[in-house]
Amino acid sequence: MRAWLLQKSGDRHPGEILREYLEKGEHLIVPGVFNPLVGIMARRTGFKAIYISGAAFSASLGLPDLGLFTLSELVEFTSSVVKASGLPAIVDADTGFGEALNVVRTVRELESAGAAAIQLEDQVLPKKCGHLSGKRLVPTEEMVQKIKAAKAVSKHSLIIARTDARGVYGMEEALQRARAYVEAGADIIFPEALTSQEEFATFARELNGVPLLANMTEFGKTPYIPAKTFFELGYQIVIFPVTTLRIALKAVQNALTTLKESGTQQSILDQMLTRQELYDLINYYDYETFDQQLTKETPKSESHEQQYS
Repeated sequence: MRAWLLQKSGDRHPGEILREYLEKGEHLIVPGVFNPLVGIMARRTGFKAIYISGAAFSASLGLPDLGLFTLSELVEFTSSVVKASGLPAIVDADTGFGEALNVVRTVRELESAGAAAIQLEDQVLPKKCGHLSGKRLVPTEEMVQKIKAAKAVSKHSLIIARTDARGVYGMEEALQRARAYVEAGADIIFPEALTSQEEFATFARELNGVPLLANMTEFGKTPYIPAKTFFELGYQIVIFPVTTLRIALKAVQNALTTLKESGTQQSILDQMLTRQELYDLINYYDYETFDQQLTKETPKSESHEQQYS
């Protein structure tokens, strides 16, 4: 049965579930999802958590990853993904949509939408993809204020502090910022765009005991490192933020080319979910059965003439 049919008002907040995973020492491979249906697929595949990427969400709106979507758009999207998937979602809130006071509202809104963890970064708005050059950072003290504001209002959601300092000022500055963010109350530290396995090892060694998140994105500054290796280095969460979007868009591009050139989809049917597979994914027949049960259980009302005669 679909997740929202199973949920009850007494269910734990997803943030509490994610926190429990971390406290138990679990290692999480976390795929990015770019719509609610992919969130369902992630759950069906066996993942325990999902990632809502600012870059993927921007791209799905036809926008570049420059912090152009609004808080209300992100909140609505987060709510739909969480309800559909039933999984704890790590939500990329970019720079928090403003200063410390803005972060307060950002955290409250995203927590109400079901975000298990809310990620904030120390770039200047408009921000850039973490694996591009030319980034600019806010002072450490400003990011510390944002983290403190986030922790002051968060009841359930974990706060992830991402630092982009490695690509701007170097590893030592990244480590100094990370320590300051931990002291400010961040639950998880996310060092962005490290350039070697050795750097990831150094970061984990220097922040021993602090929950760490690694970003294994494609076509960036980080070499391809298996999740198992990250876990051995001391990272508990490894995200793959844009993988599903990139693979889906490539498939759509190929399908559109085929349609344009041949005028038929017959040659690519084996690359599609069948109607039955899609219906199974969205629990189509469960909805029908539920509706039929309601109809059987509801007494037939009197006719209009009988009621008002």
